[in-house]
Amino acid sequence: MTHPWEIPASWEWRKIGEVATIVGGGTPKTSDPNNFEGGETPWITPADLSGYKEKYISSGARNITEKGLNSSSARLLPANAVLFSSRAPIGYTAIASQPVTTNQGFKSFVLPSEIDSSFFYFYLHRAKETIESLGGGTTFKEISGTTAATIPLVVAPLPEQHRIVAEIETQFTRLDASVVALQRAQANLKRYRASVLKDACEGRLVPTEAELAHSEGRDYEPAGVLLERVLAERCARWESQEKRRGKYKEPSAQDTSALPEGWVWATVAQVAEIQGGIQKQPKRTPADNPFPFLRVANVLRGSLDLEEVHNIELFPGELDKLRLVSGDLLIVEGNGSPSQIGRMAIWKGEIEDCVHQNHLIRARLYTGIVSQYVESYWNSPTGTSQVSRVASSTSGLYTLSVSKVSDLPVPLPPLAEQYRIVVEVERRLSVIHQAEATVNTSLARAERLRQSILKQAFSGKLVPQDPDDEPASALLERIRAEQESVQASAPTRRKSRARKKQEALL
Repeated sequence: MTHPWEIPASWEWRKIGEVATIVGGGTPKTSDPNNFEGGETPWITPADLSGYKEKYISSGARNITEKGLNSSSARLLPANAVLFSSRAPIGYTAIASQPVTTNQGFKSFVLPSEIDSSFFYFYLHRAKETIESLGGGTTFKEISGTTAATIPLVVAPLPEQHRIVAEIETQFTRLDASVVALQRAQANLKRYRASVLKDACEGRLVPTEAELAHSEGRDYEPAGVLLERVLAERCARWESQEKRRGKYKEPSAQDTSALPEGWVWATVAQVAEIQGGIQKQPKRTPADNPFPFLRVANVLRGSLDLEEVHNIELFPGELDKLRLVSGDLLIVEGNGSPSQIGRMAIWKGEIEDCVHQNHLIRARLYTGIVSQYVESYWNSPTGTSQVSRVASSTSGLYTLSVSKVSDLPVPLPPLAEQYRIVVEVERRLSVIHQAEATVNTSLARAERLRQSILKQAFSGKLVPQDPDDEPASALLERIRAEQESVQASAPTRRKSRARKKQEALL
């Protein structure tokens, strides 16, 4: 057996199958309610360990009955058995705090008394990458029982196992406290970001133009006058089109709730030209006349991800119609999550002659409407709630449309105030971004430190060795002798052997 890393002289390498009993799981027929209803035996699946942070587990989302246990390949595991998910994904780990069963997504380990279950638990975390590399399969990787038996295991003297576990838990407790504090700071920064955007779009982030004008004894242009100019420009653009349909229709604002003095309600249709994107049809081939093509994946909330930009063929006349220009707002039209529907970001002309797909909606603002201000409102708690309110859901997909976006309300401040709001928002968000980067760096450092602690622990460098400890070789010899004794006394009939094995586990 290959030794993955160096260990102290008093330690030993063994295959897990030489030390532990490996037990699979099973699923009773779900079509028979008698296998589950009223069941008292905990039944755990990998889904129960998704996001689970505790070391011990006592139950999952469902229990099974005695009938379900006896009619399936599920096996009752004793307390202190170590559960290890062997597929979809590999590596979820927990210790049973009471007798439990699992589905077939686990290879669980029942340990002799000479192996500390917590020592084994932490070792599986340390060796996760090594174990994953042993997985096979085409659809998803899986660790078979045969493969699980060959996983290399480091065995330390039993007193040292206890000392290692105690030191890991001491250091992890301190580390966990630091991570909780960092996550709390992360959540506070998120709330502060939302608060900044909310205040910005309710006239509370900077002095309003009306307040400044009153204090300085001067006149100012209220947003209603600005909106009149914008609507005049909108009408002029419509009249300048070579091909016009029907009669010009003036959109009207819908929200009548109170606004700061000098502000006015508008709709997206009043302040911007709204347009869908290009349909990616099979007859389009990027090799012919290719142009950069933005997709939903490129538009985040408040920023663009341009690491991977696809190309698409454009037909004559399409580029002039669909070319993005600096200041355009891009809105995600559909998403599986209600919190992600309507994500908006500003196009700043990063790529020449770029277009967007039909699952993105483009809003091109008229003169006097500042893109950064509208983006701040749109991504604020008030703006996102407005988007969620009008989004429709079909088969789990939340969608908007050009008409729904057009009708959404926008609180419009005077132009000078828009600029002051944008400057202050950018200043504060810059501070938040720097703080978030620091927190993220610290969280990544904490995870690296966690892995470093495990590496030191199972290389014999976390706690000192005690020369008075019985070496691991003697411990392993007792385990081998006990296993041989059990095998020698096992009944010859297959059914009795299976029953005997399960009883021995308990």
